[in-house]
Amino acid sequence: MRILLMGPPGAGKGTQAAKIAEHFGIPHISTGDIFRAAINSGSELGRKLKQFLDAGKLVPDEVTIAVVRERLEQPDCENGFLLDGFPRTIPQAEALDQILREMGTELDIVLNISVAPEIIVQRLSGRRICRNCGATYHVKFQPPKHPGVCDRCGGKLYQRSDDNEETVKERLDVYTKQTAPLLDYYRKRGLLTQVDGNQSIDQVWSEIERTLRSIKK
Repeated sequence: MRILLMGPPGAGKGTQAAKIAEHFGIPHISTGDIFRAAINSGSELGRKLKQFLDAGKLVPDEVTIAVVRERLEQPDCENGFLLDGFPRTIPQAEALDQILREMGTELDIVLNISVAPEIIVQRLSGRRICRNCGATYHVKFQPPKHPGVCDRCGGKLYQRSDDNEETVKERLDVYTKQTAPLLDYYRKRGLLTQVDGNQSIDQVWSEIERTLRSIKK
């Protein structure tokens, strides 16, 4: 099964991606992860990528596409994959189509986790992260046992600078403008399925699992 997972910041993509990957036995491929893996591999592509990131520059499309292609050609993707964070634009989506055509395959489904903006603002502005182990909490929905202290390792919790209410709203505006054309692109091709992300984590997962099972049949 070849899945593209989409959704705004704070939609819970990371949580659901982990569940999908484990349940269906396919690799979860996020651009952040493959960038890190490419850099750690020391390959020529990885070195090129590191130069852009070290200079604080945006990674050009052609480099991002080459890194994604390299990852999708790995043996563990033969029986499917879950893409997360790529594509972000129509040119990237067209490049992905080309890569998959050359591999003799195509996407089975595009899942978009849609969440009301006011819920996302509430989720992200209350998010707290452990400086030590990276565990995530929420002051209202998933508070630690002791305020400001990680349950897992005892590390100090902090709020990301871009998780304040004003910045979250700006991020959502940017996301909506960038991805609206992409959603239309996949909707016109009959690949897009909307998932109600306003529900609890378990309810969202139940909806996703049901949808993917029906496709697998």
